[in-house]
Amino acid sequence: MPAAVKRGTIHAGGLDIGIYTTDYRNEYISLTDIAKYRSIQPAITVHNWLRGRDIVEFLGLWEVLHNPGFKVIEFDNFKENAGTNAFVFSIKDWTEKLGAVGLLTKAGRYGGGIYAHTDIAFEFASWISPEFKLYIIKDYQRLKYDENSRLSLSWNLNREIAKLNYRIHTDAIKENLLPPDLTPEQISCTYANEADLINVALFGMTAKQWREANSGVKGNMRDYASLNQLLVLANMESYNALLIEQKKEQAERLTLLRELAVRQMKTLSGISLEKLPRLTEEM
Repeated sequence: MPAAVKRGTIHAGGLDIGIYTTDYRNEYISLTDIAKYRSIQPAITVHNWLRGRDIVEFLGLWEVLHNPGFKVIEFDNFKENAGTNAFVFSIKDWTEKLGAVGLLTKAGRYGGGIYAHTDIAFEFASWISPEFKLYIIKDYQRLKYDENSRLSLSWNLNREIAKLNYRIHTDAIKENLLPPDLTPEQISCTYANEADLINVALFGMTAKQWREANSGVKGNMRDYASLNQLLVLANMESYNALLIEQKKEQAERLTLLRELAVRQMKTLSGISLEKLPRLTEEM
């Protein structure tokens, strides 16, 4: 299944400027919308900007820095005629023949046009109007702040859910795995062993192994888990509590927990839990 496209809008200088992402790491802003600040024919304005030799060289350098699949030799041939009267910048050739990822076009009556990675879009905005660029950056930062606040809330919520499920998990251990008359040290060891059972199934290492590999880091491995990992962790603790009540041996539980972790992480990898504000999903 292809990645879902998340769309949003930057509000700057009285204009609505489209922005979208599929992975929350690389965001693309509509050059067509930015060009409307100065032109009633934005597509022509964008293509005029792309024809300049200095811009072509800038785009090429951006690809070299950010895109290991960029075809540098083909780029050298591409830029030979840049800046001449006969030169026409073809985004289709740029992406298909050179393997570039910084520019692309999207079809559609609403939201269609020429899009560019944020680095490139801000450069274009400077060419249109340095003042307008500042308005774009200001609202873009507002959008990112809202997004990060929401992600932080989601992470903390999943962390608390995991903690609540840990209580269910420890109760199952207490009722089914702890024989009478154990010392406090033995009880602590039993709880730690069961926690590490889940750690190994989900993270591939014990808490001790993580601490040894991250000696200078505060907290524990679960404090650095992703949203998806925390969600799966909560499910695994509930599942392990059930398996303990069913008298499953630890070796069998490890196998079953690992299968659950792999299956759920694979499922969640195609679902974005980090939803940008005011964005609607287009499959």
